[in-house]
Amino acid sequence: MKKLLIALFLLSALLCLCACGETETTTGGATTLYVYNWGEYISDGAEESLDTNAAFEEYCREELGLNVKVNYSTYSSNEDLYAKLSSGSVSYDVVVPSDYMIARLAAEGLLKEVNPRENIENYKYIDDNFKGLYYDEDEVWSVPYTYGTVGILYNTDIVDPDDKDLGSWSLMWDADYSGNILQFNNPRDAFGTAQYYLGYSVNSDAETEWQEALALLKEQKNVVQGYVMDEIFNKMKGGSAAIGAYYAGDFFAMYADNERLAFYHPTEGTNVFVDAMCIPSNTQNYELALEYINFMLTKEVAIANAEYICYASPNRQVYEDEDYIVYMNEEIHPDAMSILYDFDMENMEFYHDLSDETRLLMNSLWEELKIESKIGASIYIICTVIVVALAAALVTSFVKKKIRESYYD
Repeated sequence: MKKLLIALFLLSALLCLCACGETETTTGGATTLYVYNWGEYISDGAEESLDTNAAFEEYCREELGLNVKVNYSTYSSNEDLYAKLSSGSVSYDVVVPSDYMIARLAAEGLLKEVNPRENIENYKYIDDNFKGLYYDEDEVWSVPYTYGTVGILYNTDIVDPDDKDLGSWSLMWDADYSGNILQFNNPRDAFGTAQYYLGYSVNSDAETEWQEALALLKEQKNVVQGYVMDEIFNKMKGGSAAIGAYYAGDFFAMYADNERLAFYHPTEGTNVFVDAMCIPSNTQNYELALEYINFMLTKEVAIANAEYICYASPNRQVYEDEDYIVYMNEEIHPDAMSILYDFDMENMEFYHDLSDETRLLMNSLWEELKIESKIGASIYIICTVIVVALAAALVTSFVKKKIRESYYD
């Protein structure tokens, strides 16, 4: 009996060890690769496009002899990504942050070295203009995925083609289109529109410049319909707004449903950004993550992603491909290649990771702007309620007086 108990104990211990050894990266015999990316930012098989994650799984089976499952999830902002990674509560294998966030994540030890020159064979296809940029000067932490710019889109049926503000950020403040203008609903991009208009750097640490930008945004409130992000799609497509600042790649999605829309890069300058693939420091599948990044740079996959999301690709195999060029200019927009690729980088600025002090200042000024907006709207509501209440009280008092007079008569 004693031997039986010992045997059962050993068996239980063995089962526990086996259970503990099966981590979240293995499911049913398959290795799970956790990928965290922006929403609508990969070719996923919709509308007869290539399902790139499924293609990677097939590549792993046929070329590497591995049973791999890609667990793909999305986020809506760099700050959401940062919150997840910095909490340490989750483990991802590949993430796609923007330039300034890459610098921050690397500085805080939240990224693992990729060293693409040694580890990513297809890195050779990345345009040299997108290597060694400020956020990764030594080419250690990242591999460029896409890049883009911010500009102004407008409805040609509503905006006068001879308007003197066309081509400038000043269109976003044009009183002729009061109630028809949409502003970014995030502080970095919203302040950026004002800073470029004022001729200031979006990476300034000067409080006076941030205060001037706030004053300009407060002035703009008189003509702004609303502060939006994804809501801009329906508003611009449906014609309920005429002007808005947004990302060049997303302009094409709106144009597909409303060909009266047009786009330009403001002459005063604007933002250029790079989103790049990185590996978090707590990855459970480092080698497989490298394979995934390299796979994303293969010609067929890179072109599929570029065509699907309509952002510019830093991959020479994409922008030099004749079929891709024809597709973008004939199927997406007559000026698609020009909007995406032909602009003056000297007139554009990357967002850098702000100092803690400047970041706090920006956020406090943003709250001041938004709270004042809410208070302004609330005052009208409160005043209306008070007037209605007073009127109701007067009517009630008058009726009661008449009833009393009638009673005594």
